Amino acid sequence: MRFGLLGDVHAEDVLLERALRRFEEERVDLVLHVGDVVDGRGDVERCIELLSAASAIGVRGNHERWLLEGRMRDLPDAHRLEALSPRVREEIAAWPATRTLDTPLGPLLLCHGIGEDDMARLRPHDEGYAVATNDALLARVGAGTHAILVGGHTHERMVRRFEDLTIVNAGTLARSGPPTASVLDCAAREVRVFDPSRPDVGPLAQVRLPERGESLALGLGRMLR
Repeated sequence: MRFGLLGDVHAEDVLLERALRRFEEERVDLVLHVGDVVDGRGDVERCIELLSAASAIGVRGNHERWLLEGRMRDLPDAHRLEALSPRVREEIAAWPATRTLDTPLGPLLLCHGIGEDDMARLRPHDEGYAVATNDALLARVGAGTHAILVGGHTHERMVRRFEDLTIVNAGTLARSGPPTASVLDCAAREVRVFDPSRPDVGPLAQVRLPERGESLALGLGRMLR
């Protein structure tokens, strides 16, 4: 089974279309997105249409939450709820904070930040005190209910391992970039990272996921380059 993973889209409809085309070439079985589709300089209505056409499954990010609450609308390139079509408003309002999916590698938690906290973040180089005081992360690791967590929020591509929990961040399509999207290949036990703006270029990185009890191939906390 293969999953196409999308990080924060931020209305980048052109790059989203290219990422979805790459997923088709990779023959993914299901596309997952982590929210923050809104608030950007592209066409958010088209983004929703593209995700719907791809039968993508997603969750809301903090930007969708703010949009629905009418908060933080003075941010650059922020969307207004009243400016969106009723269909798009309904679609966004229906996105949950988290989803759990069964995979051949074990249960996968799809979220925006870490679990229910859409503002919690784990960065590629967080170590020591930053990890020890990350309550959302410690709660997810301690719960032991999921094998994989797919999240976003930081815009930084990453694969990290904490005990038996592998955390994957596909990155972002935002113009602050660099743009990335990923494929989680359960049969190959690996994550492949692509630049959707360069469709003729192979993977930027390939990370083999460890068997239970193994350490991560790149080492704990290393950033994908």
